[in-house]
Amino acid sequence: MKLSILGARVIDPASGLDQVTDIHIEACKVVAFGAAPAGFVAVDTIDAKGLVAAPGLVDLNVALREPGYSRKGTIVSETRAAAAGGVTSLCCPPKTKPVLDTSAVAELILDRAREAGNTKVFPIGALSKGLDGEQLAELVALRDAGCVAFGNGLESFRNTRTLCRALDYAATFDLTVIFNSQDYDLAEGGLAHEGPTASFLGLPGIPESAETVALARDLLLVEQTGVRAHFSQLTSARGVELIAQAQARGLKVTADVALYQLILTDEALIDFSSLYHVQPPLRTRADREGLRAAVKSGVISAISSHHQPHERDAKLAPFGATEPGISSVELLLPLAMTLVEDGLLDLPTLLKRLSAGPAEALRLPAGNLAVGGAADIVLFDPAASTVAGENWLSKGENCPFIGHSLPGVVRYTLVDGRISHQA
Repeated sequence: MKLSILGARVIDPASGLDQVTDIHIEACKVVAFGAAPAGFVAVDTIDAKGLVAAPGLVDLNVALREPGYSRKGTIVSETRAAAAGGVTSLCCPPKTKPVLDTSAVAELILDRAREAGNTKVFPIGALSKGLDGEQLAELVALRDAGCVAFGNGLESFRNTRTLCRALDYAATFDLTVIFNSQDYDLAEGGLAHEGPTASFLGLPGIPESAETVALARDLLLVEQTGVRAHFSQLTSARGVELIAQAQARGLKVTADVALYQLILTDEALIDFSSLYHVQPPLRTRADREGLRAAVKSGVISAISSHHQPHERDAKLAPFGATEPGISSVELLLPLAMTLVEDGLLDLPTLLKRLSAGPAEALRLPAGNLAVGGAADIVLFDPAASTVAGENWLSKGENCPFIGHSLPGVVRYTLVDGRISHQA
């Protein structure tokens, strides 16, 4: 199908393109900017005057919950929600049931994602069998089945020697390992950041050192083994400093942050609302400012939703008995636009952290707009407002932003030139 998008402000952070122009699409690809190619006659057009056209967003952590947790979400529901947030490519973590540690599970996820057709899905394979941190998963078989990187989530390796061997093996095959650095012993039993808020509420704390101790160890092992490494879900200013120092030493490591960590602090817990119960926890204002500065400088090159949908009952118990996580992927673009509204980032830089940055971190074929490239595009109105929750698509309603008015509205999301979401 031939499609023309007319009069949009086209921003492609990967190439530096930022101008009002037309985009012409044929056979799933962008064929021209500006004037249409000779002989090109559009079957459909989108009047995009006043809209921004950018590469479809790339989210490095969206829990699809399938297989095994369909009461919380399904591949159909959560990819539809992602498309509503402007996402065209997403990575799903390995914590499924069964765990994503076999080719069969990877192929099941990819088959169902293709059937749904809402977004492109890139599975993250388990680094260890069953995520138990003891035996290495079949990494090469998982890679061949479509896994783009490997991680153990917050289920840490208790034995450092075993982890080192896993990294050596991954480095041998040039595989990317994702670290969620949190020391098990320091974090065990904790519910909130260890500080005045947790003390006032009587909640067991997780100290900043739970992140920094694990992060220091992981960075040293990355340096020793030479493995490609991405650090996910950073929460502390000191953790960011460790990443910056490693990058300054020439270590090729990348990092991402959960979008809600750039907006919220542990002060949000003051009313015991379980909607703010996340792991790793929300930290202090100083930590938030450190994370924001790292996003601005590029030390953190990717912003992700870290979307974790839950059924209603999972958040109804007393705070300590609830399940952690926020459902937020369908608000990814509007929530991120608050960073522009606050003056932290300009629009091209924000879009880079949401598209080219995450794509480059995991070497994904996504995150740019170029002639000959896939027509994965988000069209949004930066002057309009989204009322969060008005047309909710995720099965998980565990979102503290529902009811808020947020800047920007996703009008269209296109995957391979096909409209997968239209407001």
